Order: sequence, then C-alpha cells, then structure tokens
Amino acid sequence: MTSSSPFSQIKNQFFGNPERSLKEAYQAASRIKSIENHYFSGYRIPVESIKDDRLLAEVQENLEILQQQLEAFNASSSASGKVSSNSLEKLIFAEGILANYTIAASQSSALMPINQQGGGQSPFSSTGIVDVPSSVEPIGDGNTNKAPQRRQQKRKDNSNLDSLLTSSAGALQGSLGKTFNKIKKDLNSDSEQEIVDEFRRSRQVTVIALRLLALLIIVPILTQQISKHLVIKPIVEQYRSGEEVVFSLDDLNSEWKEEALLELNGYEETLKMEQMLKHAPPMSPEVMEEKVQEKANEIAEVFHRKNTNAISNVFADGVALIAFALVLLFRRKDINVLKSFIDNIIYGLSDSAKAFAIILFTDMFVGFHSPHGWEVLLESLANHLGIAANHSGISLFIATVPVVMDTMMKYWIFRYLSQMSASTVATLKEMNE
Repeated sequence: MTSSSPFSQIKNQFFGNPERSLKEAYQAASRIKSIENHYFSGYRIPVESIKDDRLLAEVQENLEILQQQLEAFNASSSASGKVSSNSLEKLIFAEGILANYTIAASQSSALMPINQQGGGQSPFSSTGIVDVPSSVEPIGDGNTNKAPQRRQQKRKDNSNLDSLLTSSAGALQGSLGKTFNKIKKDLNSDSEQEIVDEFRRSRQVTVIALRLLALLIIVPILTQQISKHLVIKPIVEQYRSGEEVVFSLDDLNSEWKEEALLELNGYEETLKMEQMLKHAPPMSPEVMEEKVQEKANEIAEVFHRKNTNAISNVFADGVALIAFALVLLFRRKDINVLKSFIDNIIYGLSDSAKAFAIILFTDMFVGFHSPHGWEVLLESLANHLGIAANHSGISLFIATVPVVMDTMMKYWIFRYLSQMSASTVATLKEMNE
C-alpha cells in the first residue's frame, strides 16, 4: 500500500468525496475482473509474468487507481457510518480484488521484481524486494550449503510480514474510523429523525413512481376503449350506414377474402353432405341457392362489422398514443423518480436474479424460439388494424430486429454491465455455459 502525505490525509479526511472515490475504485476493480475473465478464465492475473506491455500497463494503471481511491474513501470522514447496501457491495468487491493482488504480490516479490512502465509507481511498491545472490561460496561440508537458503527464506518471511502489517494497519485505521463515526452517529440526537425522514423520502419516491407507472398503463387503455366505443365507432357506423351491406370481395383484404370463401364453401358442402347422407329432406336447387345466399349475407354482415371495428381501432390507437404522450409531458418531473425507483429495484437484485432476468429476456425476444412469438405478435397487430399480414415483411423483420437487439444486448453487457456488476457477468457466463 502506498503511503500518502499528511497533508493529503488531512484533505481527504475533511474534503474527500467518498461516493466518487468508491465509484472510481469499483470501476477499476471491474475492469481488472473483466481482464481476468477475458484473458485468464476468471483467475488472478499473473502480473509478474505478463509479456504484453499494453496489457501490463493497463492492469497496473487500474491497480493504482483502485488502491488510491480506496485510500481516499477510507480516509474520508463522511464515508463511515453512511454506506448504503449497494455501496457496501461495491466496497467489498473492490477490497477483495485489491487484497487478492496485494497478498499475492507480497508472496512473490521476494523472488521476482515487478516491471515498471514509464517510471510509474507500481501498486506493490511497498513490498520489499530481496535480491537473491547469483552464487554462494560453500562453507564446510555439503550441509552448510543450506545456510544461505535459510537466510534467504528468513528475509522473504520478514518482507511478507512487513507488507501484511502495513496492509493490516491501513485496514485497522479505516475500521476504527468507521466505528468512531458510527458511534458518533448513534449518539446524535437527530439520528432518529434522520431515519424517519429517510423512510418518508423513500415512501414518497415509491408512491410517485407507482402512480406514474399506473398512469402510463391505465390512461392509454381507458382512453382507447372509451374513445372507440363512445365516439369513434358511432361516427364510423353512421358514416357507413348508407352503404348497402353486401358480400363484396373488393372490400376485404386477402386474408379476410380467403376466410369468407372458406366459410361459405364449407356451409354449402355441409348442406350437400347432409342430403347425401339423408339426414335432411331433399331440397331443390332453388332452395339450396336461397340458403347459400342467406349464409353469404350473414358472412357479409360479420365482415362488415370487423371492417368497421378495424377502422375504429386505427383512430382509437392514435388517441391512446396522444394520451400516453400527454401523461409523459405533464408528468415529466416524475420520470426521473420512476427511473431511480426502477434502478433501485434492479440493483437490489442478487447476481443470480439479474442473470436470470437477462437470460429470460434474451431467450424470449432474441432466442431460438423467439421467431414464433414475433410472428404471432405481428399477425395479431395486423388483424387488429384490419390489414393483411405480409409474411415476407414479417420474415424480414424477424431476420433483422431481433439480431440488432441481440447485438445491442451483448454490447451493453460487455461495455456497461461488466463495469457496474462484474460478478453478475460472471454468473451470467456460468449459467449460459
């Protein structure tokens, strides 16, 4: 652990920003964890044996940032006693990464020095490095050749002990500071009121977020249904009331044409089958034609209503979109509250729950079985609007949009999720395998 000057310690104690220090330390630790997962299958990076100068410089830079920011966080007086659960997880993760490399470096530094790039200080500079002599002159018989080895081992043990004591002293100092600040906070007469105020703020955020979420769901649905049945549909029916309801194939789209013809042909074939099986009295061709004509008029009326309903859906959906936009416009101040509420829920999940949600979302929308779901969804939308489903367009949509979504999801996991929660990425990788 590198030592800071007394002036720096005093400045960090009174003017430090623990949130920013913890954030930068967590990001550096996440980058180190990403390098471990990408190049070394999740194991510790062998800093002493890396041949790639660029990778070595990146690892050393992140270790220095991690160590400096953790020191700044522990030295800040405002960090102790006010660490949230999310911040505590980040702190434990960052300290675990740093401890892994600090202890490993102290164990290997007596045998092999760490290369320094550009004269910068390594995060393991506090560890003593013992030069091993290239040759030792024997003294006496062969048993005396073990004496230099024992001296070398003793020097190595002393070096390891010094580094561990230094690390323990820094950890002890931070722990004592946190304990003192916690006691000071508990003895504060306003601590109970602060807890109550914090609970009230949390409850207010929850109420605002749930109210906005309910408005975004309920208002468009109610607007669509009310405007359709009370305003739009009566107007469309009145406009089309003068039309003669006849069975005209030109008024139907291709799918409805096929459906109407199949229904009419099926009815006619049913009448003929009943006569052949003598389940019904024989009828003349005129009576047969009259019954078929009645069935055709019924089918025409049914599809006339479906066409009217589809036209009403188009205008009602437009009104619902306008209502949705108005809710966002008049409640734009609550959007940040809703976003913060959702972020707290997501970040409050465990790593396994986050990985499960990501796998469920990706398999549902971009997975192997997702094309069937997209096809049903798009055909239902076309039927809702009264248009024929273009199967070529649906196939093109399925071949492009899920692929783009999958690419964006993988980039988000690689670029952002690995920095915010490297353990979630590791859990996700294990679950996928």
